Parts: sequence; C-alpha cells; structure tokens
Amino acid sequence: MKFVFIPPQNKATRDWAARLMTDCRDMSVVLTETNEEAKTAIVDADAAFGTVAPEVLAQAQKLRWLQAPHAAPAAGYYYPALISHPVVVTNFREIYNDHISAHIMMYVLNFARGMHRYFHQQIRHEWIPPKEKTGSADETGVLALPEATMLIVGVGGVGAETARIASAFGMRVIGIDARRVSAPPGVALLGRPEELDDLLPQADFVVLTIPHTPATGGLFDAARFARMKKGAYFINIGRGKTTHLDALTAALRDGRLAGAGLDVFETEPLPKDHPLWSMPGVFITPHTSGIGPHLNERRYEVILENARHLIDGTPLRNIVDKKSWY
Repeated sequence: MKFVFIPPQNKATRDWAARLMTDCRDMSVVLTETNEEAKTAIVDADAAFGTVAPEVLAQAQKLRWLQAPHAAPAAGYYYPALISHPVVVTNFREIYNDHISAHIMMYVLNFARGMHRYFHQQIRHEWIPPKEKTGSADETGVLALPEATMLIVGVGGVGAETARIASAFGMRVIGIDARRVSAPPGVALLGRPEELDDLLPQADFVVLTIPHTPATGGLFDAARFARMKKGAYFINIGRGKTTHLDALTAALRDGRLAGAGLDVFETEPLPKDHPLWSMPGVFITPHTSGIGPHLNERRYEVILENARHLIDGTPLRNIVDKKSWY
C-alpha cells in the first residue's frame, strides 16, 4: 500500500513519514514537496495526509483514506468533489481533550473568583476588596460553583472531559449534542440541538466546543444571546465562525452577559481596534486552547493506528461525516 504526504511539509510531517516507513513496513511512504509531485504520487496511492486540492484529488485512482491535518479543518476543506469521493476522511479529534478542558476551566475559575475584575485593578495598581457579605457575585465578586449550571454546546471528547471536571467542582452540567444518544459521566441532562433555546436560560456558563459546520455557522447571534440568563458568562473555544462578534459585543456592552472567555473569533486575528480587547469582563487568548505537550506524538499515533487498520481491513479511527464536516 502507498501513503502520500501532501505539501506543505514541516518538521513534524517529515518525522512522521520517516517513522511510518519503519513502523509500518507494509506501506510505502512518499513525501511530496509540490502540488505537481502530489498529482503524480496520488495516482496509485491508497492513503494520504493533508489538504488535498481538487486538482490533486482528481488524479487519485485508488485513494481510500485521507487523514485531515486538524480536528476541525477550516471551511473549504470539505469541498463538493471531496464529499462525493468514496475516500474515507479521518481527523485528529480526541487528542486535545485534556488541554482544551483545562483552558475552559481556567476561564470558569477566573470568572467564579472575580479575576476579570482583579486583573484590571492590578493593571491600575488598585486595592479594592469585594464586599464581605453573602449575596450575588456582583456583591461579593464570587460565584459559588455548586450553585451554578454549565451548558456545554457540543458534548464530544472535549465537552465530555469538561463536564467531568466541572461536575467535580459541584457544577450542574447540561449539554447539547447532535450525535450522542446518552449523557456521559458528569452530564445531568443531554439535549438535542433543537432544544438549545430552551436550555440557554438555565445556564450561568455557556460553553461552545462545536466545530464550524454548515449547521453551526453563526449559531450564536443576537437572538441566542438574548435568551441567555442575565449575568451569565459565554465561553467559546470551538470555532469563531459559530458566533457573531457584533452580537456578542452588544450583549456584553448592554449588560446581558457578565463576561466572555474567548479563544476563537469570527475574524482571526481579532482586529486591534476591536472593542472586545478593552472590555473589562472579557478574557482573550489567541486560539491557544488546544496547545499543550505531546500533541505531535498523539497525532502520529492516530496516523499509525489508522495505517495499520487500513492494511488489516479494520474500521478506521475518527471517521468524519464529510457532509457535516466533522
């Protein structure tokens, strides 16, 4: 069998190709440097890694498996010819679960303990303790997590791990997912996508882990933010194009939302003059929630496992519904 690495190449893909030739001797490996080389190499290839341009895919005569280079590739990866092609596409989902769930909880704990206030006070060299009395988070600067509800929109691997951790803090976790038929540990209630509007008013934290797909583009708009509980927090670590930034900015500005933890944006990089940068209740990270140790090794493990599955004729790991993009 033949496996082709589609350009561009980097240190990681070169390393994977070399290791695959040793670890999977029943598969020849070709590292292409240009699209012209890829067109020639893919003619008799059984498998490929990377982003395959339409003109390259058109040359493929035997291609059965394509490994996408991301967990959720950007819009345009799944173009009509690829969707209709018989090739099975797999992705890198599940390898980021621990890193992204920790990033989500970083936002949650910062909001719950008032760090979105203290951060700006520190910048201004201000010592302003909160009022020491029982009451709302506005009075004390503290939100009691065992009294809070988290709504996770997209209970895949990341969402399920986040639910497990959040429930350990005593939070009530509810979720929305298009594929799961039963709630994973930590999720008290699992709903379908059509139930989103009914569940939004219950949540103190709304967490988006969903990819950008034909069904989720612009999912969170002014109407959705209006349905959220007043004073709730919005967290997005999925894909920026699921959320209208103008609507989010307006919901923060008018006090509908108390804050937002944002790792992804409708436009990236976020423009330097965007009002979100200076809003006091907003934490911004530059699309870094998935960063952490061991990722390249995890990626290679997926590639190697699926190469062996292809040779053995057994089901591949992380198969994508190409029409849905995930």
